[in-house]
Amino acid sequence: MVVVDGIVMGPAYCAIENCTQDLVNARQGVFCAMHEVLHKNLCRVNGCNKNLVRNTKACEEHQQKWRSHLTRFGRQSLLVLAWAKFDKSESVDQILEFLEKVFPTEDVRPSYVCIDKACVLLKSAATNGKWMEWRHTTRFVVDSYHYINHRVTDYICRKWCNPAPLNGSAPNLVVVEHDVNGVPHYKRAFNTQACEQLNAWIGGFQTMLNRMTLSNFNWTMHTLLFLHIQRVIKKQHMREQVVEEDDNEEIGIDIERDD
Repeated sequence: MVVVDGIVMGPAYCAIENCTQDLVNARQGVFCAMHEVLHKNLCRVNGCNKNLVRNTKACEEHQQKWRSHLTRFGRQSLLVLAWAKFDKSESVDQILEFLEKVFPTEDVRPSYVCIDKACVLLKSAATNGKWMEWRHTTRFVVDSYHYINHRVTDYICRKWCNPAPLNGSAPNLVVVEHDVNGVPHYKRAFNTQACEQLNAWIGGFQTMLNRMTLSNFNWTMHTLLFLHIQRVIKKQHMREQVVEEDDNEEIGIDIERDD
């Protein structure tokens, strides 16, 4: 799946309820200076004040929640495949042209393209004939956040652009997971908010980017995205190592490490 979206701007502040102070670490942190001191070593689950387990963000009681979070968000690739500047607006025609440049042939096209206006994109592609080039390989779906605000009466959106259909039409979008009591439940297989999250991070550089020349802007964006990709790859390796260590502990395997 590839996820597509435009930039989203907005300030980030402390995750503690009713606290609107600036983050002490605006790029990776979640707390203001005061709450960073008070909660740095505490479980990140809302309402829990127990100490963290090493290399995780949850206490012993909430490790299942932490691992579910990693499965849903941490292990999914948030790597940037391509980016482009759209003059004045993010029109459907510009989006289709962008997708055609990034995925020019059927053998490289993804199974799903996730974007907030997927239903409008699908209708436009069907009208101008572009859909004939995509229908054998790709399905356009709306991201989960925006889908709940799309009209229930929009048959095409509900039939073809549902990000989590339960009728078996897109089994790769929905998986079954079991809670701590072994009770099965459905959940989305992909993080369709990936671009929203990336754009929120890029938004922190908006003031600087807005004052640049076109060539400097392009170079800086390439650099930011390169650094982002390196950071994501590093985090993925670290998370995989933590999960592997947890699995080994469960089956009683001792691992020697060089400190």
